[in-house]
Amino acid sequence: MIDMAEAGVTARDLSRDPFAARPFLVFWEVTRACALACQHCRAEAQRRRHLDELTQAEALRLADQLAEMAPPMLILTGGDPLMRRDVLDIARRATAGGMRVGLSPAATARLMHYDFAAIRAAGIERISLSLDGATAESHDRFRGVAGTFERTLRAVELAHAAGLTVQVNTTLTRSNLDEFPAFRDLMFELKPAMWSVFVLVPTGRAGAGDVPEAAALEGIFEEMADLVGTAPFAIKTTEGHHFRRLLAQRGKGGETGRQGMRSPLGIRDGRGVMFISHTGVVSPSGFLPFDCGNVRETHPRAIYQNHPMFVSLRDSDALGGKCGRCEFRTICGGSRARAYGLSGDPFAEDPACSYQPQRKKP
Repeated sequence: MIDMAEAGVTARDLSRDPFAARPFLVFWEVTRACALACQHCRAEAQRRRHLDELTQAEALRLADQLAEMAPPMLILTGGDPLMRRDVLDIARRATAGGMRVGLSPAATARLMHYDFAAIRAAGIERISLSLDGATAESHDRFRGVAGTFERTLRAVELAHAAGLTVQVNTTLTRSNLDEFPAFRDLMFELKPAMWSVFVLVPTGRAGAGDVPEAAALEGIFEEMADLVGTAPFAIKTTEGHHFRRLLAQRGKGGETGRQGMRSPLGIRDGRGVMFISHTGVVSPSGFLPFDCGNVRETHPRAIYQNHPMFVSLRDSDALGGKCGRCEFRTICGGSRARAYGLSGDPFAEDPACSYQPQRKKP
């Protein structure tokens, strides 16, 4: 076991940085195998599991190591995590170690035949499902397989019946922004615990031309902000951190810009977030694919605490452009993944934010 002193983290570091010791969210891509062919897949998922995927013994060891780090939330993702037959064994090991575990499966025929009660019995608390089109036509086109929309709606029903809380993930792209009112109405019908709106990052199969324009996105965020505190579901963004800025400007959520959210102040790639690939590579997130080490050789805690990329990403004063001088940089900080995807610099300003900050830092 690695203690903080051994890993180089001091009490002074902890007092300055609430994320120095451990991440708040760990995303573990347990496999890249998936039966879908999504247009903007981060993982560029394949039909079959990778030959170098972590073995069951390695996966269970990693679950134990993550339990030592005690992140508040572990999400088992993919690809399609259900393509690993031992995924519930991994979940049981993680929950036995005291972690809260979520599962992010693909809405395939495999999911329709899965025992949702067994998922809940393995200790998994939340299941996240994706809706990237507000109709069967648009969603199935996005996902590349007919019938995915209807299977997703059915999976929501099955998850509710099994006592799982449901999170619906929606990817916003330049081509589906006009569907936002229909997405919003659909959330009121499905009643998830959380609606997570992901602002596209150009990585994997997604290109720069798919990223929403900043002004149009700001208008969508204004509509989303109207829902915070009134909708029967919580709302958060992924790689859309400037939504927190907008909430703070409106006086919703106080200094954190997050009303009713469990995740703390300023969480973003590498700063409260850690990603582990199917082959054990650790990155600041799945959308910021820097190879910072491999869990086969190094404890993930040592990578998270000490790797220069993680350390730099936790420093809000290291940001460049308007993000670096923005008065909301500590609660937002912009998408480091989108900055990297569009400029090649993970510390550049986020081009999806239209806000013009004050020049003087507070």
